[in-house]
Amino acid sequence: MADPSFTFRVTDLKQYVYCPRILYYHTILPQVRPITYKMTAGIEAHHQAAGREKRRSLRTYGLANGRRTFNVPVFNPALMLSGEIDMVIETDDELIPVDYKQAKRIGPHYRSQLMAYGRLLELADPKTTQVVNRGFLYLIPTRKAVEVRFTRPLRRQLSKALTLMKGIVEQQQVPSPVNNPARCVDCEFRRFCNDTV
Repeated sequence: MADPSFTFRVTDLKQYVYCPRILYYHTILPQVRPITYKMTAGIEAHHQAAGREKRRSLRTYGLANGRRTFNVPVFNPALMLSGEIDMVIETDDELIPVDYKQAKRIGPHYRSQLMAYGRLLELADPKTTQVVNRGFLYLIPTRKAVEVRFTRPLRRQLSKALTLMKGIVEQQQVPSPVNNPARCVDCEFRRFCNDTV
């Protein structure tokens, strides 16, 4: 973090919420990241979902109209956070981030990731009159959009997570393992952790 241009990616936040050790390996040992089949399949599913999205109406999101923008880059130096939003829906009143997920269920790590995209959208243009109060997780396997409200507790969780992430990188100390060993089964870093099942 001595590098003034250092930023976390929003995907780092998602990984941190899922398992803090993944953040550690990504940031402290970035050259050793293995690529798994699930990661490759997820990227391909993302591209296919984006292609279908361009042909769909906005009814999936409960909207009559709006303008879609794809692969929207966002960055905020104060948060030390950057990312790329899969899609942003712009209406007269609001900006709505949409994140595609190759999943059938929504975990807290996905909600945190979407909240981070929402916060970055809020900070992107201080002159905008549009609010950013919610986003959608689009579940590719079921083709359903799930609304996530950007509540005060979710915003506080985001702030706390970013603070703890900075601590991990500054101290360069391996975090404790997660309490749920099922998360380790398909993890690309499983072989790095000697204390997992």
